[in-house]
Amino acid sequence: MAVRTADPYRDLDVIDARAPRANQTVIGVGALIAVVTGFWPLLALLALQLALGLRYGRRWCLACAAYFELIQPRFGEGPLEDSRPPRAANVIGLVVLTAASLAYLADFGLLGAVLGSLVAALALLAAATGFCTGCEMYRLAARLRGIGHRDLRSIDPGDLTEPLVADAVVEFTHPLCSDCHTLERTFREQGKTVITVDVKARPDLARKYGIGVVPTAVSVDSGGAVLARLT
Repeated sequence: MAVRTADPYRDLDVIDARAPRANQTVIGVGALIAVVTGFWPLLALLALQLALGLRYGRRWCLACAAYFELIQPRFGEGPLEDSRPPRAANVIGLVVLTAASLAYLADFGLLGAVLGSLVAALALLAAATGFCTGCEMYRLAARLRGIGHRDLRSIDPGDLTEPLVADAVVEFTHPLCSDCHTLERTFREQGKTVITVDVKARPDLARKYGIGVVPTAVSVDSGGAVLARLT
């Protein structure tokens, strides 16, 4: 069995990037079948499945559990990413699937078909290409919240484990996040001084600076003023 860096049922801050795509495949195919055949209760079942996974955890997400138990042990762990964007995408999917089911139930079949088709198209796009519309909506919202957050205009040097120097990079990271490690390595190869803030060890700082997604990196001066948002 392949060695896991992150336990899929305990390390909930991150997720194997392939797991959401497995779930998106099931949602996309199921929604497409429901719209094409007119069997709209399937949309309600898909919504119920998303609701159970969101409420009770990944073991209740059948597609995710199948990936973690059957596919990941055989092919190995994929890149680990922040779990909040795909979770937000699931919430959006739940809302639209529920709306589609209610539309069918209220005899607004055309509206239900449009909403079901939207879910099918976006889910299959994400499964095939990795581009997750709901995830990008979450990241954009997180970025807008961060820019407007008063504390992200400056970083208190006292919150950091290393002294600041001119044009340093402060990166909010997670120890299991593959993108975080890649980004840190890239900055160091560019000759930049990188100071990391582990949001798992310091969730208080993640809240203080409004960090909605990792990795988040900013360029700062020696006094902590934010010069630019790098990612």
